[in-house]
Amino acid sequence: MLDVSHVTKKYGKLLACNDVDFHLDPGSVTVLLGPNGAGKSTIMKSIIGFLKYEGKITVGGFPNKSTDARKIMGYIPEMPALYPNLTVSEHLEFLARAYRMSEYKDKAYSLLERFELLDKKKKFGDELSKGMQQKLNLCLGLLPDPDLLLLDEPMIGLDPHAIKQLKEMFEEMRAKGKTLLISTHIIDSVDMLWDRALIMQSGQIKANVTRQELEQDGRSLEELFFAVTEGVKQEDMQHKETEESDQEKGKE
Repeated sequence: MLDVSHVTKKYGKLLACNDVDFHLDPGSVTVLLGPNGAGKSTIMKSIIGFLKYEGKITVGGFPNKSTDARKIMGYIPEMPALYPNLTVSEHLEFLARAYRMSEYKDKAYSLLERFELLDKKKKFGDELSKGMQQKLNLCLGLLPDPDLLLLDEPMIGLDPHAIKQLKEMFEEMRAKGKTLLISTHIIDSVDMLWDRALIMQSGQIKANVTRQELEQDGRSLEELFFAVTEGVKQEDMQHKETEESDQEKGKE
């Protein structure tokens, strides 16, 4: 469903993504983990087509920036981008019109019900609390029912009920053959959901494992995460110390 092939993205001299390469199968849930600044948001925005990059990305066999790919791909950003002068219902109607969805009202009602927003239908975007804005953000991303859905820190700001509903929807989408890529730095929030885990550090994929592979190895996702990220830090420190030692020897 999703092929990311040797993707590199630079911001000036900063190498945000360095030769990122992975494949996601249909009907799978993949978590993209990494500390802040690891490159998670950059690769997500590259996949959705917001950024220019070197390399190749295809969705369902189509180039990710093509119309065919955009029809089957959805994105839920970390920060909700709502219109202050549209109500909750009008946001959903606006999106449905943009996707040319003729029959969407039942799906919209179901989403509002699951995320406890039915009584907020007439509230404007800027009248909602941060938690309510995130719930609406999720509803907007889920309404078109895309085959590939990218989610950037989807559980931040949600109450326990909304988190439970969202996890249940992930399971339902996987059962329907949908592909999900969930970016987060909070391991506990996705620990029981994933089929594959990608761990990023310094713009690179440092680990790409399935749940089965990790279970056979006898380690938890948290243990792997810290082994990868702290191991990289230790290697960087050792490399730095070696360079400093060589410089000192050169002075002598």
